[in-house]
Amino acid sequence: MEGGDLELGELLAAAEAAPPGESVDVVAHDLQKRLGAERVSFLFVDLIGQRLVRLVAAGGDAVDRGGPIDLLGSVYDGVLQSQRQHVEADGQGGRWVITPVTNRGDCLGVLEVSLQSADDTVLRQVREAAHALAYIIVTDRRFTDLYHLGRRTTETSLAAEIQHQLLPSAPCCEAAQFTLAAGLIPADDIGGDTYDYTLDRDTLHLSITDAMGHDTNSALLATLLVGALRRARRSGCDALEQAHHAHQALLSHNCGLATGQLLCVDLETGLCELVNAGHPWPLRLRGGTVEEVELAVNLPFGVAAPTSYRLQELRLQPGDRLILLTDGMQERGAAAVDLASVVHHTRALHPREAVRSLTAAVFDACHGSLKDDATVLILDWHGERRRPAGTGSGPQ
Repeated sequence: MEGGDLELGELLAAAEAAPPGESVDVVAHDLQKRLGAERVSFLFVDLIGQRLVRLVAAGGDAVDRGGPIDLLGSVYDGVLQSQRQHVEADGQGGRWVITPVTNRGDCLGVLEVSLQSADDTVLRQVREAAHALAYIIVTDRRFTDLYHLGRRTTETSLAAEIQHQLLPSAPCCEAAQFTLAAGLIPADDIGGDTYDYTLDRDTLHLSITDAMGHDTNSALLATLLVGALRRARRSGCDALEQAHHAHQALLSHNCGLATGQLLCVDLETGLCELVNAGHPWPLRLRGGTVEEVELAVNLPFGVAAPTSYRLQELRLQPGDRLILLTDGMQERGAAAVDLASVVHHTRALHPREAVRSLTAAVFDACHGSLKDDATVLILDWHGERRRPAGTGSGPQ
């Protein structure tokens, strides 16, 4: 690219040459050199999506522990929800520019830049830098704990550490045919919930599971369960075969029981093949109406009794929103939440914001102290090969 625009190749080369914990410094140096930026920060979204932690570049490459920033109702919250850049005067004749840092729908945080001037060309270059930063962080966080450290605003127990490592690295994913997002609020003594997904060329694989028990024992049981499911899935097994592998793994090691739902969605047709192993029914929003999807229920994984899992079919239609839940979203204190009503009221929101609304409602109903993990996964089915308008994560 010419005329001072972002030289993506040079930026990526500089990022690769730098230590993996200095991604923000590389982008900051680029913005200082080309745009005269005076201050550049990256703000992480924490693990539960309620706070931001600032990582200051160009002069400090450690996480700023001055205190997390409450996300709800802040200008940063507006940027992340809208996925649009925000510009305001800094009180000294310059401009604060806040830009979402997002990769395939996964909100990593925001890039905050102080500039003396910010015309349309400069703002576009900042958006391009933020887009590049998202890809750099996704790559570099494989090699450093800095980006994991930045997401933690509370003490993490051993059980919670195990549980977090079982989850996909990105809680949100966008593609032409669908958008999905998930969230997990851990109980005070970890209840063994997990969710998982992967996207093949022709199939979207989803799972949501709940290992019985609490604390480290449930986390270890969840580890065995997720490992068995991923091994089967990566061997080319369908949902029914995955269920059998998970069941046999729990039986073979006498570890306990787990409920779960396994789904395989055909990206061309929207046909969903699924197995329901003793798990709560999903909700479906279709045409403005929220209803439970009444599935046949098989025994949980690990039950020492003659059992055979049934492969069921569910046809998704364009515009459908499918909500997968664990019982922590429905029982005990969470029973006070009218989930169907929340789903209906958040129908126009991106799935990642709808997940936040649902988990926040449960968290509030339990007064911040959950007796069981509460997990939700939302799938919006577009049913089209083209990317739906308004959900792109690239530069605007």
